[in-house]
Amino acid sequence: MSNEIENGALYVVATPIGNLSDITERAVKILSEVDFIAAEDTRVSGILLAKFGIKKSIVNYFEHNKKTAGQKIISELISGKSCALVTDAGTPAISDPGTELCENAHSAGIKVIPVPGACAAITALSASGFDSRRFVFEGFLPQDSSKEQVLSSLISEKRTVIFYEAPHRLKKTLSELYDTIGDRRICLARELTKINEEFIITQISEAKALYEQKDPRGEYVLIIEGAPDNAEHFWDRLSVAEHVDFYIDKGLSKMDAIKACAKDRGVPKNSIYKELI
Repeated sequence: MSNEIENGALYVVATPIGNLSDITERAVKILSEVDFIAAEDTRVSGILLAKFGIKKSIVNYFEHNKKTAGQKIISELISGKSCALVTDAGTPAISDPGTELCENAHSAGIKVIPVPGACAAITALSASGFDSRRFVFEGFLPQDSSKEQVLSSLISEKRTVIFYEAPHRLKKTLSELYDTIGDRRICLARELTKINEEFIITQISEAKALYEQKDPRGEYVLIIEGAPDNAEHFWDRLSVAEHVDFYIDKGLSKMDAIKACAKDRGVPKNSIYKELI
């Protein structure tokens, strides 16, 4: 594939997650030659660009302005300008802003070109020793009523599960994991590729006890082993009505509880609704 910049193309450029030496030659070339860069935080990206002597026009593109900023970026791309999308660290659109921009670019007939590189989830999994043939990436846990549904779904999830977690939420998350899925093997990968990089491989109960004694520091990737083959679903002994009530008690609306119940049981939501009435 040619490394020449294409007019009107959106480049999705992965950047280092810690160690700046992990940037690729291709990423440096693309960042140096596109017409402008769309960054989650211009200050963070500015440090990276300065490191490699790149002087380029940068625009903000982050979670809270992605609609208006995205429209402007698409307009610039349609006019023939090239743009590199970057996030603060790692691969854009992987639990970071960028998904909608890529989707809108495709819809507008704009070429979207990935420039691969570091990704914290894959970096952690590759060194964890956990099953990497079958895994599911959940990103950051939701911080609303749907969080209970996500955690409950892990009870019978047989694939390796990968989460991102911020240090100020780690203690609560470990406690909720233990209360919901019980004690399983877990890898806590911290400060990846940085000076204080650390892999802690233990049981959820032991990790919970460890962080009751000290405060978490740095960004975490949590890798949890899948449920054993003989694991029961939490709803196996519940009637459909009890299953729906379980989610209503967790704060979901009746309709959302019906949808969650249907997803658990692998049936259409209409069949759950008919059984209830």
